[in-house]
Amino acid sequence: MPETKKTYIPLIWDVREAALNLKGVAEKTPLTSSITYGRAFDANVLLKREDLQPVRSYKIRGAFNKISTLSDEEKAAGVVCASAGNHAQGVAMSCERLGINGTIFMPAPTPKQKIDQTKMFGGTHVQIVLEGDTYDDSYNAAMKFCNENGSSFVHPFDDKKVIEGQATVGLEILEQAPKQIDYLFVAVGGGGLASGLCSVFKTLSPNTKIIGIEPEGAPSMKTSIENGVNTKIFDIEKFVDGAAVQQVGDLTFNICKEFLHQMTTIPEGKVCQTILDLYNRDAIVVEPAGALTLAALDYYKDEIRGKQVVCIVSGSNNDITRTAEISERALLYANLKHYFIIRFPQRAGALKEFVAEILGPDDDITYFEYTKKSNRENGSAVVGIELKRKSDFEPLVARMKAKNFYGDYINNKPDLFQFLV
Repeated sequence: MPETKKTYIPLIWDVREAALNLKGVAEKTPLTSSITYGRAFDANVLLKREDLQPVRSYKIRGAFNKISTLSDEEKAAGVVCASAGNHAQGVAMSCERLGINGTIFMPAPTPKQKIDQTKMFGGTHVQIVLEGDTYDDSYNAAMKFCNENGSSFVHPFDDKKVIEGQATVGLEILEQAPKQIDYLFVAVGGGGLASGLCSVFKTLSPNTKIIGIEPEGAPSMKTSIENGVNTKIFDIEKFVDGAAVQQVGDLTFNICKEFLHQMTTIPEGKVCQTILDLYNRDAIVVEPAGALTLAALDYYKDEIRGKQVVCIVSGSNNDITRTAEISERALLYANLKHYFIIRFPQRAGALKEFVAEILGPDDDITYFEYTKKSNRENGSAVVGIELKRKSDFEPLVARMKAKNFYGDYINNKPDLFQFLV
């Protein structure tokens, strides 16, 4: 019989060694009790605040552990990574702290804020190369550079030393938790953090249920586990950029399929509402991936009642220019924002009639685009309407139809919706 290949999983002493490597570099982030979520779910909900790391995410742990354990020859040859986000910043800071030269490949459309942050953390030790339009373009260029220059590639998740570094989050949680943890919620992108946590909790807290959370538009780990093989998804929604990958790692897949209790996906709109709630109620700023675990609690409200629950807040690298989009997505998810094609009669007073007789007293027009066609009886306008209550939607549509204003509803037509709005 052929020999069965065992799943690699970090050993506790390797994780403890990583924790020693990270001393003085990665912060021992607080594990804080959330009054807001504790009351909402009748549970003791604790937040592991990895958003408070120097690079504002847990990624410094894996990047520094990997780079610090390279041989002297490998360090002299420099390191390379491909990333447009938190991993790039973790690698940059690691290079600066260790005095190692690094080359970071980013897609050309990467926001300037992320490029500037990476430059700031890396200082004179890091060179940034903008290459291609997608992550795959940057990755291919990075691998070519590695082959030509003998540099070491620092993978964002599918690397043993990276996984061991991320696993140190689990050691800290167990040191900080006042009681036995019943549920641990972790965002899953490539799976590095989830894999590290599985390795620690499997040994030190085997009764804890670890729940992996992915964005609904990028269910790479969930799909792979269901298929029983690491599966690449070619068409993904990239809004939750810190957790939206086409394919998870082979190492991380093998660990997660064996040791994760469950995988759950969360709609991007619900993630957006959670971002807004965290800011408005708790003054916590998170990126979309950082909100995934808290957004998932609604799906487990019956299971976690009265339990000890830990949610990892994985990062806070959120670009302020995304605020309008986050608010819009949250309203759409809550069924409070609706877009229509309205047929306006081409006569004086038609718009006044629409506002006075069609809109409800609490309805608000938030988008209006109209081009008058003088040779037509009716002119079409794209109108966005925000409601106070989702129950106001059906009466609004009924009034439009009764007065012959209704043309079409756009929310459920994604191709047309994205083109017009």
